Parts: sequence; C-alpha cells; structure tokens
Amino acid sequence: MDGESQHIFSKKLTLDSPKSPTVLPWDRFSNWLHCVCVVTFDLELGQAMELVYPGHVKLTEKEKMNICYLSFPDSNSGCMGDTQFHFRIRQCPGRKQTISAHAQYNRDCPVSLQCDNASYYGYVFFRQTKDKSIRRGYFQKSVVLISKLPFVALFSKLVSIIAPEYFANGEPSLEAACHDIDQWQAPTPGDTINLPIFGRVLQPIVPAHTILPTLHEVDIFSAFRPILPHIQMLWELVITGEPIAVMAASPSVTSAAVQALVSLISPLKFCSDYRPYFTIHDSEFKEYTTKTQAPPPVILGVTNPFFAKTLQHWPHIIRIGEMGVQSSPKSFNKLKKGGLGLKTLDSKPGVYTRYRPFLVRDKVFLKKIVKGTQTNRPTEAQNAYLRRYFLELTQSFIIPLERHISTLMPLQRTISPHKSPPQLRPFDPDEFLRTVEHSGPQLTTGVKGDWEGLYRKFFRSHNFEGWFYRRQHEVNQKLQLVHMEALCEADLMEWIRDKEEVEIVDLILRLREKLAFATANHIPVNQKSVDKLQSHLNSIISSLPEDLQSVLDS
Repeated sequence: MDGESQHIFSKKLTLDSPKSPTVLPWDRFSNWLHCVCVVTFDLELGQAMELVYPGHVKLTEKEKMNICYLSFPDSNSGCMGDTQFHFRIRQCPGRKQTISAHAQYNRDCPVSLQCDNASYYGYVFFRQTKDKSIRRGYFQKSVVLISKLPFVALFSKLVSIIAPEYFANGEPSLEAACHDIDQWQAPTPGDTINLPIFGRVLQPIVPAHTILPTLHEVDIFSAFRPILPHIQMLWELVITGEPIAVMAASPSVTSAAVQALVSLISPLKFCSDYRPYFTIHDSEFKEYTTKTQAPPPVILGVTNPFFAKTLQHWPHIIRIGEMGVQSSPKSFNKLKKGGLGLKTLDSKPGVYTRYRPFLVRDKVFLKKIVKGTQTNRPTEAQNAYLRRYFLELTQSFIIPLERHISTLMPLQRTISPHKSPPQLRPFDPDEFLRTVEHSGPQLTTGVKGDWEGLYRKFFRSHNFEGWFYRRQHEVNQKLQLVHMEALCEADLMEWIRDKEEVEIVDLILRLREKLAFATANHIPVNQKSVDKLQSHLNSIISSLPEDLQSVLDS
C-alpha cells in the first residue's frame, strides 16, 4: 500500500445492502465512477480501448484517444511489473450536466475537493510482463477508473484491488466489481461510509468543511524529498498560478508530485488546469507547448525526454528522481537557473527557475523538516507537519482577504423588502493592499517578506478569480436570504393598499421569482419563512379582481 492509501483500510466482510427500488441500475455507480476502461497494446493501432464498462457509458473519440495514450507509461520509462498513477483530462463539451449526488457533495465538501464537471480523473493500474506467447514479447495492459471525483487515495486503492482480479479472472470480475460499486451509498461529506468490493469493505471518511479528509491525501514529503528546501517557493508558484513542468522518469512520480503541488494551497482551490501525467499525444499538446506565446498557467507532469527541449522555455521546471531513492540532507538540491540550462531529462534533480520569492525562507520550518529526515521520522509524521504548515500559511494568506470581503457587504439597514437585494461592492485591489501593513498575514504567521507583492501577483491569477467568484456568490446568496426574510416579516398587505394594479402584479411576479430562485439555488430558507411568504402571495392575489386572478393563476 502506498503513502496515499495508508489512510484507507480494508477488512474482509460480507455486506448485504439491497438497492432501493427507486434507484435505477447504475445510478449509484455513476455517483462514484463514470466508467472502467481496459486499455491494451495493439501491434497495428498502438494503445487501444479494449473494453468500457458499463457498456451503456458513452465516451467521445477524443476522450477515448486521450485515455488510451495516458493509460500507459511513456515507452522510454521501461516500467516492468505493476505501475500505478493518475491523470486528468478535459471532458468534451455538450455532455450530461452534474448529477444530483455530485451537486450535493459540492455544497458541503471543501472547495478544493469539489467535483469538477469539466474534467475526468483517470486512476491507472498498468501491468507489463514478459510473455513469449505474444508476438511483441510483452503483456501490456491497463485498468483505468474514470471519475469526476478527485479522491486520489481512495481510487488508487480501489484500482489496486480491481485490476489484479481482472488480470486473473477476466471480464466477469470487472462486472462483479462494478455491481459492487453500484451498491455504494452516495459520497456524503462528513460521513464514514462502507464501500464493499469483492467481499471486503473500504471505510473512508468523506471530506467535509470541518473534517480532515482521508480520500484524497497525497504524500507530499515523498514527492518532494529531494527538493524540500524549495517547497516554500513552490507554494508561491502554485498560489499565484505560475506555469510549472514536473519531469521524472515515471508517471507514478509525476502524478504524485503534481497532485502534491496542487494540495499545497489547500483549503484554497487550485483554479487553473493541471495534468498529473501529460504526453505528446494529448489533444492539448500544441496548446500547452507552443512557443509563440507565454506558457499557460498549467502544471504538467511529463516523462518523455522530448519535453526537456519542448518545455525549456517554461519559467519553472522541477526535475525529480524516483521517489523510492533515499536522499540524505546533504543531497538536497540547490536552486538552478532555468531556461537554457535544462537540455535533457537526464539533468540532475532540482528546481530550475529564475523566480525570486516574495517571502523570506522560513529557516525554523526547514530545520524541522531536515532534522526529521536525518532522524528517519516516519513519512506520516513528516506529511502531517507539512500539511499543517502549508494549511496555516494559506489560511494566513486568505484571512486578510476574508476580512476585507466583510467590509464590502452592505449594511443590514440598507436591505428593504420593497427594493431589490443589494450586491457585494466591487473588490478594489489597491484598497485592500492599503490594509496589509497593519492587518496582513504577519498577524497570524511568522513568515516575513513582501506580502503586498505576493498579493499583487495573486490578483492576476485564476486562483484569485475563482476564490472571489465563489465568495461573491456566497455573500450574494446570503443577502438574498436576508432579503427574503425581510419580505416575510413585512406587512405587504399594508404596502399594496395605495398601489396601482400594475405595481401589485409586479410585486406578485417578484415574489414568485424569489421563491423559485430560492429553490433553484438551494438558499437555506426555513420552511416557516417559505410558508409565510406563500401566504403573503396568496393574500395579495386574493385582493385583486377575479379576472386578474385568473390571469395570474393560468
């Protein structure tokens, strides 16, 4: 079991969980997985889709092509035996919208772990063994779990159970696994759930806003062990959405490292694209490697030596050796200048960049990490320390922004039942930056440096756009709720007493729109308030002439 999966345990158990008659076949399956794919090597076609299960699931040709190419390690890596990794691809447009279980999960889970309706994650178990009965001399095949959920630890563990059974027993075992998954309850944040598979049960905690998740945690320490002195700088690069290429010999290493990078800024959601494993066959290859424009704000994990030349114009390149290689503190790599210095994938491990960090390196933090490495502190303990450190650093960065958002909210007394609900005031970066000197991150962290400069760079990133859009949406929904409660408490019959019919009809239409909006947007209005508002609406309609009532009722 790898570091990611150590948080999830399984035990032998027989479980009876009959399906509700109201649940259609494969409904519960789709709460967790889109499908399971088997990718094989064809002498004429190369990597080819052998099987998609369940059979009714549709994938576009473009999606199939991307899955096929990403399901095998690059031919240069020469991975023998079993190899596990994961990838992320774009979902083709025009497909089914988010299913209800995912919408419910997204409302209550940490924002950094939300289901992304525009992307698929692929969790791969690849097997390559010598086989003289095959003309090429090798058995090469992958089992891939396709999901919209970023549960790296859970699905890595799951595919490690399903794939060996499939290789041993063929398609019937895959069918049995999928029917087991079709019994699983929906992923409800905060719940510890039983997930039966082949007579055993996985028991994870689904991540919620206030609960440490166990479905997705990645092994940050092992991923960055050779370059730990630069991890604070990497946090800056990720939070400001800088283009980063991660180069290694194996997709197992790149996928772990890219996922670790994205997790560094939790609980902030990484809003740019990231590809834990990326190949020259990917449909976005030209888009992401063109030299006619600046590199896009994406994090790529690559293994093909071709990328060393193709991406040498990128501003930040991380070269990582195999994670299993033990590194002593003396072998920690120094920072290397990027650009033309990186010619091949054989370059030494390290961080190749000309970036100058805004923050001063935290020597106390680094000393603890190095000491833990010298004394062989358990990986779990090192990971816990790293997670806590970067969680606190990210929260220190976000708290001043949250505090500023509260100053943009309209005063309670400006909310009137007879006017439209007010909106959050626009965010002015300069207005915020004037507050940083006295109430910035230095109040909650000992890390010093040019916080204003870091914020300015952050404001130009997708991460800021995504954060502000979400906070703006949340605040405006809260204002809608307060406005609705004000409507419920208002004496609307008194208000309409001296109003023209056209004004009264306008009020009726607005009340109906308000009720519909609250339902569609899941605004948490208590039922008493809804009933009260509906009663107001009925009373107002009853006060109108019968012919007008019939028009409004039609």
